[in-house]
Amino acid sequence: MSRMKAFFLEISFLLLTSSYAHDSIKYGYQGGNGADKWGSLSSDFSLCSQGKQQSPINISKNTTIYDPNLKQAPRDYVLTNATLINNGIHILLKYDQGAGNLVLDGKKYAMTQMVWHSPSEHTIDGQSFPVELQLIHESDDNHIAVVAILYQFGSHDAFLLQIQDKLEQLAKDKCTDNQEARIPVGVIQTRALERRSRKYFCYNGSLTTPPCTEGVTWIILGKVREMTKEQASSLAAPLSADYKNNARPVQPINGCTIQLYDELHNAKKTASNKSN
Repeated sequence: MSRMKAFFLEISFLLLTSSYAHDSIKYGYQGGNGADKWGSLSSDFSLCSQGKQQSPINISKNTTIYDPNLKQAPRDYVLTNATLINNGIHILLKYDQGAGNLVLDGKKYAMTQMVWHSPSEHTIDGQSFPVELQLIHESDDNHIAVVAILYQFGSHDAFLLQIQDKLEQLAKDKCTDNQEARIPVGVIQTRALERRSRKYFCYNGSLTTPPCTEGVTWIILGKVREMTKEQASSLAAPLSADYKNNARPVQPINGCTIQLYDELHNAKKTASNKSN
């Protein structure tokens, strides 16, 4: 990886996830620095209250638009070293280098990190889920694309099983106002995250944390996955009580178009065309 590419990845990481950026202005999810106050915490956060394409949103299936031009969004991740981080607000997994690519409309987006939110930030037909995992990707021209995976309670999540002991260790470390808690986790198998999705929702939105930057492409996978209640608890355990619930409330749609990719719909249409 070139020095310039590494530089941009690090800058993006700070922009997306650091709770101590912007002159150490720390945001929260309730109280005086809660989500409804973000826009007033700093002029840098103005989009959080004034933006017109903010995330997350509620996805109403009845109002989504099936787009036959949408393609499968393949993800080809690679094995690379990662670091588990408690920044005081979220639990993150940051890759030392890009961990492979997401391809959208022929453009490659490198996965640089992931972050868990509890409960889910996005909702489907008003339904919230216990956990949402967001896979953060960035293209060479600094465009951000996020793949969101929703989780309900059920069987073990194979990906989390790989870092269970590290999460327990992270819960024992203290995260102060001036320092993140970081634990190297080495190489993690990403196969569980690459599972092909036959359906996804796509829209243009924003970061769900300050500075709430807009122009972010969101892909919400239609398949809801599972993790155990114990695994969800282990993700929240390292965080203080004020941040165990770290989901931004859904934002106004403001005329946002939510596109639907549906492989089954495509197959039916192809079969119908062949029969005619």
